[in-house]
Amino acid sequence: MQKYLITSEEFYGTTPELFRSKLHSQLKKHKPSYILYRDKTNPNYNELAAVFAGVCRDYKGLKCFLHQDAELAYKLGVSGVHLTSTQFEEIAKAKRMGLFVIISTHTKEEVLRAQKLGADAVTYSPIFASPNKGEPKGVEELKRILDISDVKVFALGGIVTQEQVEMIERSKAYGFASIRYFF
Repeated sequence: MQKYLITSEEFYGTTPELFRSKLHSQLKKHKPSYILYRDKTNPNYNELAAVFAGVCRDYKGLKCFLHQDAELAYKLGVSGVHLTSTQFEEIAKAKRMGLFVIISTHTKEEVLRAQKLGADAVTYSPIFASPNKGEPKGVEELKRILDISDVKVFALGGIVTQEQVEMIERSKAYGFASIRYFF
């Protein structure tokens, strides 16, 4: 099962030195297959995105993603872009740029729409209780999504324990994504 580490300003900081150091530390500790630089409020996003891309180059086989910005992802030479659930119209553009596309989904309809539009993978959330993310869907609903779709599905939301990871693994999801599990 694939591990997808999502960064957060709360855990990784906003200065290049601290960000670089924490990224290296967490990548060595957890060895994820995928990593997303996600920071919705940092005015220095582009600067830290460049630091992120540089760190990623040190880890062979690591698939690295920027949040929301396909053009910056392309410019920095990372693997792809992770789009929000309001960016379905960006899938085709990102694919034309040669990017691997992951998009956030929260409903069966969104998962199927992402698949139809050519997304390479989706996050489906929240699986477990997660701050400010609404009612958890649970592992049984995740299994139903897996049964009706062919797109790669990362379970997301409230995944903080090894027991939860094992539940996701038994569901046969492609992988799991988390912020707090990896910190």
